[in-house]
Amino acid sequence: MQALKVVDDHGVLRWLLAGEDGVPVEIVGRFLKFLQNRSLSPNTVAAYARDLTLFFRFLDHRGLTYEAIGPALVVEFLDFLTHLPVRRPGKRQALAVVTADAGGSGRRRAGSSINRTMAAVSSFYEFVITVEECDGENPVRKVDDVASGRVADRHRPFMGRASRQRPVRRAVRVKTVRGLPRPMAPEDVMELFATLTTQRDRAIFLLMLDGGLRPGEVLGLRIPDDVEYGRRRVHVRHRDDHPKGVRQKSRTDRVVDLHDPRTLAAVSDYVMTERPRDSGSPFLFLVGGRGRRRCEPLGYQALWASFARRCSRLGIRTPWTTPHALRHTHATAMWESGMRELTLQKRLGHASPESTRIYTRVSDPEVLADYEAATAAIIRRGEQAR
Repeated sequence: MQALKVVDDHGVLRWLLAGEDGVPVEIVGRFLKFLQNRSLSPNTVAAYARDLTLFFRFLDHRGLTYEAIGPALVVEFLDFLTHLPVRRPGKRQALAVVTADAGGSGRRRAGSSINRTMAAVSSFYEFVITVEECDGENPVRKVDDVASGRVADRHRPFMGRASRQRPVRRAVRVKTVRGLPRPMAPEDVMELFATLTTQRDRAIFLLMLDGGLRPGEVLGLRIPDDVEYGRRRVHVRHRDDHPKGVRQKSRTDRVVDLHDPRTLAAVSDYVMTERPRDSGSPFLFLVGGRGRRRCEPLGYQALWASFARRCSRLGIRTPWTTPHALRHTHATAMWESGMRELTLQKRLGHASPESTRIYTRVSDPEVLADYEAATAAIIRRGEQAR
């Protein structure tokens, strides 16, 4: 089984799941088309296709069809994923557990990846049941999450305990580590900006560092509608018409204030001095130079490659040092400087407060104040004992 990208009769790029004989799995193709019709991100649809590839490989290995699977086989699928080696490069932030199969050795799949695959299979069966291609219940069962319901700081419904909403979780899942954000060190940020040679890169990196914008949000900015120099802010709007597939993650438009004068000054310098004047593109950041791609809107790959190349030259490159790290740096600095959680959530464009709380675990001011007070008391007692 393999996931394939094809162009349909209407010129639309579609994902298919095909066997070794090249014959596509019809029900999976319908499901992936359904996801595209719901306007999901192309990267999300691609992830669903790859995850379902693993599931149908498991079915072929067991000689089963998707209609015959039940909760017991879902448990076996979990064991299959756990021992299926990953051979492609990835971000390894710690020691990796090695596993092997008939195709060779590789590192063990991360728990978050396994849970994502289980979620994809669950969504697939919800679709299959909805279109009446399969009878019965979803084999990836969900149960009440009693432990999560007891957590005090969990986001709760408006009616609180009177609401009928109850937290649920999938019965088959893997425990994962809640990691901390990895902001860039101040000295690394200074070294990075000292090596920038173009106004375009300086403006892009400052929008992420001072505004907390995601890479897709920066690359999707247009002029003159999205940049207000007089009011010192930019508008982040959801669009899906970027020629290189750049999309904003959030579907909620928002305004980001930029009162640090250096940010919009860098944007203005880029527009006035480097941005190609003969371009009719409305996008703010374009490919410069004299090559054949001149005046094309800048894409993810070019931004990522420029950032990675500069970090490698400085010797500060790590698996988590990506353009998105500048957003982590901004969010961490805002929280540690006293910005409230709700306002930080709105500034970053998070749909849920749970996404914002990752930054509140970096350095909680109240925890730090109590720690300093306790340390001072210990020192005083030690001095008195002398």
